[in-house]
Amino acid sequence: MKTTQTVGIDDMALYVPSIYFDIKDLAEARGIEYAKLNKGLGLTHMALPDAHEDAATMAANAVAELIDKNNLNPTTIGRIYLGTESALDGAKPTATYVMGMLEQRYAAEYGKNCFNHCDVIDMTFACVGGVDAMHNTIDWASKSKDRIGIVVTSDNAKYELASTGEYTQGAGAIALLIKQNPRLLAIHDIWGVGTKSVHDFFKPKRRATKEQIIHEVFELIAHKNGSLKYLIEKLEASLEVNGILDTNDVELSLHKDTPVFDGQYSNQCYQDRIGEAFEHYRKQAKIANDTALIDSWQRLVFHLPYAFHGKRIFSEIYMWEQKRKGTWEAMEAQLDIKEPKQEEFDEEAAYLKAKGKFLRGITKTAEYRAFVTEKMEKGQRASSLVGNMYACSIFLSLMSTLEVDAVENQNLTGKDIGLIGYGSGSKSKVFSGTLQPQWKEVANSFKIFEKMKQRSPIDYATYENLHKGAKKDSSLVPNHEFALAHIETEKGVREGARSYEWMA
Repeated sequence: MKTTQTVGIDDMALYVPSIYFDIKDLAEARGIEYAKLNKGLGLTHMALPDAHEDAATMAANAVAELIDKNNLNPTTIGRIYLGTESALDGAKPTATYVMGMLEQRYAAEYGKNCFNHCDVIDMTFACVGGVDAMHNTIDWASKSKDRIGIVVTSDNAKYELASTGEYTQGAGAIALLIKQNPRLLAIHDIWGVGTKSVHDFFKPKRRATKEQIIHEVFELIAHKNGSLKYLIEKLEASLEVNGILDTNDVELSLHKDTPVFDGQYSNQCYQDRIGEAFEHYRKQAKIANDTALIDSWQRLVFHLPYAFHGKRIFSEIYMWEQKRKGTWEAMEAQLDIKEPKQEEFDEEAAYLKAKGKFLRGITKTAEYRAFVTEKMEKGQRASSLVGNMYACSIFLSLMSTLEVDAVENQNLTGKDIGLIGYGSGSKSKVFSGTLQPQWKEVANSFKIFEKMKQRSPIDYATYENLHKGAKKDSSLVPNHEFALAHIETEKGVREGARSYEWMA
């Protein structure tokens, strides 16, 4: 689908922490078969922030790279919109910390207040917040050729130790340069949306009364023979989380970065929302009923909670598209089971189980595997090496796809790609774009796989201490990057204020 609107992504920059944890080591520590994680989910390495890193430093590092490689004058940047679910404060936007760091870095050349007229804000909707920030910024940039905006996504995907989400963890930031006449990808002005209020994954404000906390303290002390030192040691040593005080973290906070989530339910919500958004997109784009939209998209880019999630979750939409163009009957004949009908089941759970088995069967067909290889596989490669990046994940998939295609010298100029975003809670946005004449030059500058090779591995003890917040010194000395310098602890008007430095 072609559009007269030429606004979209001009360039992209990835920041990934300099340390990683090998999934093979995590599998060994948890007693999980490595092949289940590697071959089953596509997991190889887990990126995680060092002691001096957080969502703000990662975002600032990504934006700085984007500014440097495009020789941008900060005074010309009209906005920096941050998509994150790893915000550092309940009121002060994390984007203001990002802007503050950038001011430090560029003040000598462009003046102390070079970002004074830059609009900054955080946008949060779980993993789709970055897509929301881009959608908003594209609308803003479309109003004037002089408007230049940056969208940055930054997240630390953290789950409780030994939980079912732990092995999908990841971290990093991606910055996008948004403007008219982009060199990389012109985004079409059609957005399919599917939204529903559900509790598949969320980060509630945990609450506990003073009576509950005091009661738990007395109960634990009595159980541990009254030794406070012994009690604290046991609480920190266990991976189990059984109460308010029994937590993996050294420092107790009633706000937790780790979510409340139901993995299977979240998968179902993802599948339902992207289906709704896909159909909404088709309707707005006026796609004929006998035409498969996916045939017009040369590549498909997904939000990937883990590398193989997209190809697992898309099988139902693939089936719908085959039915539309009349090729489904021949394909269905290859399956061991027929498509289940809800009216054939007395219970919803039994129907969903049968439907899940049926959809998994589709993913094993030769046709579907060929479709994945052609249109989806390249987006999985970077995800395998990083893990879940929440709001960044769809953009990492995009960078991975385009860099591999550029290296392979694929002829994709003028071709369309489809993008499928999802955020728990829950919402999906389906949109598309056309690759521009300079896309290959831009994609070759990403160097994301080169960055992966430059990282250093850490051992299990280091991983666990970083996860708990017990490790205060950095595994690697910060070099040519922004770093957290200090968090004010003294009671008063500066309590909790964060300070950052550019480490040259």
